[in-house]
Amino acid sequence: MRAARVLGLVLLTLLLLLASAWAALALWFQVPGTARLAAVTAWTLFALLVLLWLWRAQAGPALLLYVAAFAAILVWWHGIRPSNARVWADDVAEQLYSEVDGDRVTLHKVRNFVWRTREDYDVRWETRQYSLSALRSVDVVLSYWMGPAISHTLVSFGFADGRYLTFSVEIRKEKGEAYSALGGFFKRFELNLIAADERDIIRVRSNVRGEDVYLYRVAMPPAAMRSLFLAYLAEAESLRARPAWYNTATANCTTIVFEMMRHIVAGLPLDYRLLLSGYLPEYLHKVGGLTPGYTAAQLRGAGRIDERARAADSAADFSQRIRAGVPGVDALQSVAPPPVEPK
Repeated sequence: MRAARVLGLVLLTLLLLLASAWAALALWFQVPGTARLAAVTAWTLFALLVLLWLWRAQAGPALLLYVAAFAAILVWWHGIRPSNARVWADDVAEQLYSEVDGDRVTLHKVRNFVWRTREDYDVRWETRQYSLSALRSVDVVLSYWMGPAISHTLVSFGFADGRYLTFSVEIRKEKGEAYSALGGFFKRFELNLIAADERDIIRVRSNVRGEDVYLYRVAMPPAAMRSLFLAYLAEAESLRARPAWYNTATANCTTIVFEMMRHIVAGLPLDYRLLLSGYLPEYLHKVGGLTPGYTAAQLRGAGRIDERARAADSAADFSQRIRAGVPGVDALQSVAPPPVEPK
């Protein structure tokens, strides 16, 4: 009986340690300013005292005290709500909204920054119009910023007039705030959906930040292209009406795109590569979503656009030049007119 009691205490201790670590991180990422360290320290000391009491006296009173305190933490946590009213960083300060009139779509707050460095840029938010019937292509763009397993996922739509529009689900940083993968589990960032010119949103990654960027043509019928494009607009409207939290694992740049796609293409399987987004091309290749007739390695080799992006820099035909040699692109691109500059 003594061995069973010790085993029970060990298991209970492990459970309390995990719960205490979660609560400490929640306090660290949510309590503001100088009170943060005091809150985490106080909670840690409380948890240690409870564990000491648990082992030196009867477990019942110690456990009841801990449950009451942890319940208070959960009530506080549940009350932390996302907001659209903060002092945002310039590149996520605006929210996309749209008007759909039959075939004609008008997009407001399309980002088209001119980037010189991470800190030196011209702020430009534009209104643009597109025809849904002019949709010709969908490309997935992966930008690697933290090793081979982690990338940022963007989806770019090509139109018959040679223009491209890229959508990116991003954390909505406040001014002076930096991304934290761990903080992304603890309601640290809201979500924003950015629509942008490729010379902004791709070029800032390849040319300014020095990230490794790959582009893949997606095999998608016109009806599915249209549905996905409209799904992005609906997601943007939803975030404007109801702000939402970013989550590193469950609500990020890849998982949200996957959820939209599941409503368009039935039967898409879940896969670990939806979390390890750096391996997303292999997943897309496996389900037949990329240009057929090539191995995943061949598509990756031809899809690396870093050097082409740096050579094109801010040229008007940036989008055409970064796609040179990408499988599935050449036939369409060879007949596409030069891109039309926004008014």
